[in-house]
Amino acid sequence: MKRIRYISQKLFFSILFFILFFVVSAQEAVPKAGASAQELADKLANPVASLISVPLQNNLNYGIGPFNGSKYTINIQPVIPFKLTENLNLITRYILPVVDQRDITGNNTHQFGLSDATVTAFFAPKTKGLIFGIGPAFLIPTATDELLGTEKFGVGPSALVMHQGKGLSVGFIANQIWSVAGNEDRADFNQFYTQIFLSHSYKSGASLGVNAEITQNWNAKTTLISLNPSIGAVTKLGDQVVQFAISPLIPITGPSESKPDWGLRAILAFVFPGS
Repeated sequence: MKRIRYISQKLFFSILFFILFFVVSAQEAVPKAGASAQELADKLANPVASLISVPLQNNLNYGIGPFNGSKYTINIQPVIPFKLTENLNLITRYILPVVDQRDITGNNTHQFGLSDATVTAFFAPKTKGLIFGIGPAFLIPTATDELLGTEKFGVGPSALVMHQGKGLSVGFIANQIWSVAGNEDRADFNQFYTQIFLSHSYKSGASLGVNAEITQNWNAKTTLISLNPSIGAVTKLGDQVVQFAISPLIPITGPSESKPDWGLRAILAFVFPGS
C-alpha cells in the first residue's frame, strides 16, 4: 500500500511540475494575430520554430515480445522557446512518458506509471531555408517502476538539420545519450535516436507526411526502425488552436523482445502562437 501511494505521489508531482513549468513559461509568449493555418502547420513541422505547443502523443502497440504484449504510451511533450538574442533562440523540448503495458515483462504481468523523461535544448539561429540547431539532451530517471525505466541519468548531444519552404519540410532530428550516473546495478544506457521526416502542408492547415524513427542500442547491439505515414490538420476547439494527427506505426526491423507487430499513433497538440 505504501509503495502504491509513493508511486501515485511521484506520478502526480512529476506531471504537476511539467504543467507548472509550461504555464509559467507560456505567459511570456505574446499571441501573434493573423497567422494562417498553413503557417502554423509549417511551424509545427519545424522542431525549432519559435512556437509554444503542448503535444499529447498517444502510442498504442500490439504483439510485443514472446508473450504477445501490448503497450500504451502517452508522451506529454511541451515545446517552449526562449529568445536569447535577436538572431538566436533556445528551443526546449520535454518528453514525459506515461506507460500502461501488459504481458511485456512476462505472461500476465502489468506495469503502469511514468517512464524516464527526456529533455532536449536546441540553440537555433534564425535562418531561412536551411534550418539547424544543436544542444544537449538529458535522460532523467523519473520512472515510477523499475521495469519502466533505466534508473540512470544520461547526457549527450542533439542536432537538427532541415530545409523548409512554404508547405514543404524535410530534415532529421537526432540525439546520442550515454548514462553518467545512477543505479550501478542497472545496465549502462548508450543509445542513438534519429527521426527523418518529410511533410507537406496545405492552405487549409491539413498536412501529409511520413517519418522514419531509428533507435540504436549500442550495448545490446540492436536496431529498431519504424516507418510512420501521417495525416494532420490545424483547427480550433473554441478559441484554442490545436493540431490533430494520426499515424499508423509500421515496424520495419527490431529485436524480437521489443518490436511490435503493429501500432497506431494519435496526436492532439495545443498550440500557442508566439512572437
